[in-house]
Amino acid sequence: MNLTWFIGCLRRASLFALYWLVASAIPIFLLGCTEVSNNPHPPSTEKTNTLFVPFSNRSPKYLDPTSSYSNDETPYTYQIYEPPYGYHYLKRPYTLVGRAAQGIASPQYFDKEGKALPDNAAGELIAETIFDVKLKPGIKFAPHPAFAKNDKGEYVYHALRREDVADKHQITDFKQTGTRELTADDYVYSIRRLATPRIKSPSFSTMADYIVGLKEYGEKITAADKELRAQLAPTDRDLPFLDFRKYHFDGAQALDRHTLRIRIKGKYPQFKYWLAMTFFAPIPWEAERFYAQPGMAERNLKLNFWPVGTGPYMLTEFIENRRHVLERNPNFRGEPYPCEGEPGDAEKGYLADCGKTTPFVDKVVFDIEKESVPLQAKFLQGYYDSPAIERLDHGTGYIVAMGDDKKKEKEFKEKGIKLPTTVEANNWYIGFNWLDPVVGKGSSPAQAERNRKLRQALAIAIDWEEHIAIFERGQGMPAQGPLPPSLFGYREDGPSAFNSVVYRKDPDGKRVRRSVDDARQLLVEAGYPDGRDVKTGKPLVLNFDYQNAAPGAKALLDWYTKQFAKIGIQLEVRATDYNRFQDKMSKGSIQIYFWGWLADYPDAENFLFMLYGPNAKALTDGNGENNSNYQNPEFDKLYERLKFLEDGPEKQDIIDQMIVLVQNDAVWSFGYFPTSAAAYHQWVSNGKPTQIIRNHIGYLRLDPELRARKIAEWNQPIWWPMPLILLALIAAIVPAWFAWRRRERETAARSIAIET
Repeated sequence: MNLTWFIGCLRRASLFALYWLVASAIPIFLLGCTEVSNNPHPPSTEKTNTLFVPFSNRSPKYLDPTSSYSNDETPYTYQIYEPPYGYHYLKRPYTLVGRAAQGIASPQYFDKEGKALPDNAAGELIAETIFDVKLKPGIKFAPHPAFAKNDKGEYVYHALRREDVADKHQITDFKQTGTRELTADDYVYSIRRLATPRIKSPSFSTMADYIVGLKEYGEKITAADKELRAQLAPTDRDLPFLDFRKYHFDGAQALDRHTLRIRIKGKYPQFKYWLAMTFFAPIPWEAERFYAQPGMAERNLKLNFWPVGTGPYMLTEFIENRRHVLERNPNFRGEPYPCEGEPGDAEKGYLADCGKTTPFVDKVVFDIEKESVPLQAKFLQGYYDSPAIERLDHGTGYIVAMGDDKKKEKEFKEKGIKLPTTVEANNWYIGFNWLDPVVGKGSSPAQAERNRKLRQALAIAIDWEEHIAIFERGQGMPAQGPLPPSLFGYREDGPSAFNSVVYRKDPDGKRVRRSVDDARQLLVEAGYPDGRDVKTGKPLVLNFDYQNAAPGAKALLDWYTKQFAKIGIQLEVRATDYNRFQDKMSKGSIQIYFWGWLADYPDAENFLFMLYGPNAKALTDGNGENNSNYQNPEFDKLYERLKFLEDGPEKQDIIDQMIVLVQNDAVWSFGYFPTSAAAYHQWVSNGKPTQIIRNHIGYLRLDPELRARKIAEWNQPIWWPMPLILLALIAAIVPAWFAWRRRERETAARSIAIET
């Protein structure tokens, strides 16, 4: 072996090791000298008028307004589309206003012969109701390639071949766009489209019962679609254009360019709320024609991914399960911010932007955040303006955390996080099955009275104030009846706010829950002293069906058991999965159960219908929403009057009577209305919490300069470890350098010795 060559190799290896150590140290040092950031957005974008919010789990599945009905889709659909109606952003109880419509259309009533009836005609005499909705002129669709035309007035993109769309993946890949004015025909088209067999509209079955001719029209459209697809394989994604302009029906008509007529069977005052849902958003035929071309479907170029609307925003980026972007619709006319609301809104700053043109935000960026811990961290760092723009429960979690942890309370307050709260149009309750011989209606007047007193005793014993304090962490309101606040019919001086069966008033007029002794006395009158049947001496055992069999529910179920035990009643808990629970409810094979309801629209009827006799779930093959199978002829008669009434004194009086009836019957232990809180940073204004109003993003206003300052303040680089890192590097490098020098000298000396 050549010793000189070997010594040279050792020298080069030593140098390489030293160089590697220094080269490795430099990036580590430099990394400490720069800010390590988990900001999901490009640098400096915090200074722009952009709202940054996360979304969880997956991209929205349906952005086609005919089929969209999921909560996570509403931040997109209600910003892009404009149904005829919407809700006043600030007023409570919720108040309908025109969106694309000039105002709320007055219903016109007609009898069986087609003769006009007065506004106060009895509902039973009304055979048909007509709504003539006047649209605002001059509304324009957002720019879209479906409207693009050439110099000859021909549509640029309506005769595409498969190869023409081979390189198209987003709607922005089509360079030419156009627009046109919104007309009544666009709403007619969308109503006809509810009947399409190509997608399922959650609204069709209900609307087919009300809109004149829609049910028969659905059969007609199904036949037409079958004929169009006769030569296609079941797996074909390129379907021929189903042009609803060719298929008419009388229930929806355009009287002129800006007047939409809708004909309803009988009288259905709640129909006006449907006109605030995106099921009734306008759909231009050009968009359907555009998306029906070869190759579009396989590239997800369709309404579910790329909607076309007239609202304040349009979708400009859709990266599935990663990122979505809404940008200001340049064709949107702008709408003034409201100048009035409910008491207290001015003090909360909600009226500061009175009369200013909305929308305020230029862009909305949605980034996916699958894990809750990183999401919360990025929100607290200021990288997200709100942790959830479509839900209210995130803010509730922050309120609970502040009560549990003083450090978090201090941090949230120092950062000026806004946590506005509201009582939702949502209730959770314990219900009694009217078909059950023990807790139900009873087979005789005497048995009915015994059962009623048993239910009243249980309603007193179940302490919902305690439940809210323990399991909802104080974020809820004990319910006095089935009707929540923020809806017409709920009033503080009426039965909706005071259940005299379960509560009494103290000398100061404060509501106080009746004592357990009162419940025990009712139990004696019911024939169950100390929880035992007076006739047999056997203990009373009641069955409680709960829709969650998870181990985490044990503490809650133990609490329910203790509530019944307070008056000597044994509770047999039967916790199951939700599917099994629903099956049992449909068959009526339950005794006592726990369930809830979230309002579809803000009308008392939407809660009271759950106690209407003909809606009994077990008596309608599971199709009704009267889960308790409650039967009270007096209540049913009042409901049949109520469903025909517009808001007013007569409707209020009937609501009061209905609430008193169900309170006395104690058909439910009315449970609680959840309190929910939104969450926003201090630079976000006008964030009034709501679950009914879905087009709220356009009312939010940002202060990007304040945001940029706070993000810089909250995310400063940490410099103090740098000297320690430098000393550690020196401590590692210097000995290595001396060792290398020593080895060099020893090697040189050895070389000389060998040569000599």
